[in-house]
Amino acid sequence: MKYSPNEDLFKDTTMTFGEHLEELRRCLFLAVIGLVIGVIIGLAVGRWVVEFIQLPLTDALTEYYQKQALSRFEILSDDMGKQGLALPYTAESFEKMVMEEELLPEVVWVDPKAVPGASLPPPSASAAKNALATGPRRAGLVPLFFWRPAAESDKLRPTALNAQEPFFIWMKASVVAGIVFSSPWVFYQLWIFVAAGLYPHEKHYVYIFLPFSLGLFLAGAFLAFFWVFQPVLKFLLEFNSWLGIETEPRISEWMDFALMLPLGFGISFQLPLVMLFLERIGIFTVKAYLEKWRIAIFVIVVLSAVLTPADPNSIFLMAIPLVFLYFGGVALCHYLPSGNRERPVRA
Repeated sequence: MKYSPNEDLFKDTTMTFGEHLEELRRCLFLAVIGLVIGVIIGLAVGRWVVEFIQLPLTDALTEYYQKQALSRFEILSDDMGKQGLALPYTAESFEKMVMEEELLPEVVWVDPKAVPGASLPPPSASAAKNALATGPRRAGLVPLFFWRPAAESDKLRPTALNAQEPFFIWMKASVVAGIVFSSPWVFYQLWIFVAAGLYPHEKHYVYIFLPFSLGLFLAGAFLAFFWVFQPVLKFLLEFNSWLGIETEPRISEWMDFALMLPLGFGISFQLPLVMLFLERIGIFTVKAYLEKWRIAIFVIVVLSAVLTPADPNSIFLMAIPLVFLYFGGVALCHYLPSGNRERPVRA
């Protein structure tokens, strides 16, 4: 599009500082209204959100305790074999019960002479906690196995230290769900504010950037929930096991991790659009992005360490997509028409 040298290039887009503030106030007000409506919806479904967010933790803990049971059974079987004793299960049958039937064993040591034919009551948690790991410490004692469906095991349920903690978790989950529900409207208001300062022929980019921005946010959040949680939890649980520390996850700590990590991913995935914005206002150029790519990767790794639990898995699971998005942002700045035009020379 060509412009006459005598044409006022800013006649349709020039806004005073006060008009910019008024537009910002209007967009913020509408965004907050949408956010409030989203939170109200979140309050209605908060319970299901809490249950849904616990699924990755439950799956990771189930796998952790299954592997732990198999490892301890192998140790116990070796100890019993050295004493010329046999367990009531073979390795294959035990693995089938644990992995296929999803049962978790609890073991207590009993004196067979003191046990009549009647069945024994289930052991307490403290008595069964380390039974498989300790092995037969006293002569004449034999292991007695109690089986419980993994879904009913107390080990898989996060704990709360006080009565009000679950309530605040429900509130936090509802607010985060409200942010996700209202994100299309909030992003729309953000881009409406940006569009107010664009030239008429550039305003159609808003309808490109809006779904792009929303898609990146949701992609980051879903990536964190469905791809990052499992390897991160697996690493942390195995590391705790290596240190000999039993894991009893608290509901508040898990929810902070499960709610904030997807938001961190969603916000960080706006990187290409931030790069495009900085390039359009003249702070950076495509050449500068390419020349400073090493510094950019360093900043990405540091940012990943801040927005994640800082374990190696979560850092790299965030940093690797962001590196690709960085170079995608460079390509976006290079190939997307900027609409820049020369200003008229005034006499």
